[in-house]
Amino acid sequence: MEIFVKVKPASREEKVEKIDDTHFSVSVKEPPVKGLANKGVVRALSEYFNVSQLKVRIVSGCFSRQKLIEIIE
Repeated sequence: MEIFVKVKPASREEKVEKIDDTHFSVSVKEPPVKGLANKGVVRALSEYFNVSQLKVRIVSGCFSRQKLIEIIE
């Protein structure tokens, strides 16, 4: 499954909000420095979808707030 994610780094609270079937908004506490926010997004989505972090992969947007994420179920 592929989803589009808008990331909000350095947020006060971590949350995953579903906008529609393929679009999500993810807030993470980690800052956008040295890939920390990306790791936070992978962790948050793996918890949301109840899968291993190894099954969540950033396909595109590693340096952007708009990301395409693949989740292997």
